[in-house]
Amino acid sequence: MQAEIITIGDEILIGQIVDTNSAWMSKELNAIGISVNRITSISDTKEAIVNSVEEAMSRVDLILMTGGLGPTNDDITKKTLSDYFACELVQDDQLYGKIEERLARYKIGMNAFNREQALVPQGARIIPNHFGTAPCMWFSRDNKHVISMPGVPFEMKNIMQTELLTRLSSEFHCPHVLHQTVMVQGLGESVLAEMLQDWEANLPSVVKLAYLPSPGVVRLRMSLVGDDEAELKAIVEEQLAGLKTILGERIFAFDDEKIEQVIANLLLDTRKTVALAESCTGGNMAHMLTAMAGSSAYFKGSVVAYSNEVKANVLGVDINALEEFGAVSQQVVEQMATGASKAIGSDYAIATSGIAGPDGGTDEKPVGTVWIAVASADKVISEKFVFSKERGRNIRMASQAGFNLLRKLILNE
Repeated sequence: MQAEIITIGDEILIGQIVDTNSAWMSKELNAIGISVNRITSISDTKEAIVNSVEEAMSRVDLILMTGGLGPTNDDITKKTLSDYFACELVQDDQLYGKIEERLARYKIGMNAFNREQALVPQGARIIPNHFGTAPCMWFSRDNKHVISMPGVPFEMKNIMQTELLTRLSSEFHCPHVLHQTVMVQGLGESVLAEMLQDWEANLPSVVKLAYLPSPGVVRLRMSLVGDDEAELKAIVEEQLAGLKTILGERIFAFDDEKIEQVIANLLLDTRKTVALAESCTGGNMAHMLTAMAGSSAYFKGSVVAYSNEVKANVLGVDINALEEFGAVSQQVVEQMATGASKAIGSDYAIATSGIAGPDGGTDEKPVGTVWIAVASADKVISEKFVFSKERGRNIRMASQAGFNLLRKLILNE
């Protein structure tokens, strides 16, 4: 089934707030077999609301709207939709009592604006809002359905989770939807597409493939829709087997799992610990690890060795190596990794040293050049990368690459 989402509010259009509702709603709807094919943001005017509803109804059978249901004069969605669907606004005594009770808890008296909230469109289905005073309204005409919800995110989410998703799934007998994400590290989107050209050409017609790139990572997403869930799962397993053959250890996860979570799981499973020696990544890798609850079980500590003095005095990097090869070199980054492991007392260590930019590059070592090393008790491996010209992107990509290098070391031990 196809649906559209309409978000109402001048605050969205002027950039005062970001529309997070649509992304969340789309994901939840997709999970029950309802595909969102258009998202529209409109102003708080009767003309915009009516026009957008009419246009959406000409394309799809289900429209979900958020916003404009508050108690103030600029909240006109309820009145506009009630007029459009020829529904008289009548007082809902049960809702009136709930509003009165809610206000009494805060020692606030009922006023005209609050009484307005208790008016509901006669003939529409009213779905309760357990966290606010504006209920959800479900209008229907000629097998077209328009559902209006509050724009406050936690109110909208509660309505959908407790009431609406179940009702939609039951009402429209939606098909099964299956998504399979494959996380790939160390390949650009175009290179990955070239590697998968033959595999992609032979995909079953039921499989829709998407490439979703981000710095250092490409997410491959297979989406399937059908009536037989077991058949869909069998198709996915067959295609995953082909991907594993082609990509091998370039695949680091089969869900939307971040690389740092993969590292956390590997370290927990092996009961090992890691330390960091960060130069060009400037503590970003430590932040990625400590942002996860429970990281103290496997993360021992970090040294942000930005200067050569810290590299030498704290990590024990040989001054001669720094002078001969420079800070951005295989020799130095390997000593940083072994030095961090020894100084902090960890089983593994990751070290980064590079030129994040935008300045500092040379012909031999342009901006984006990064050396990364990982060390264990008896092995050190290192690799040179050349990323981009943009500083923030280089930091993110180097962080991803560092964790991925450690992943390979652990898996191959």
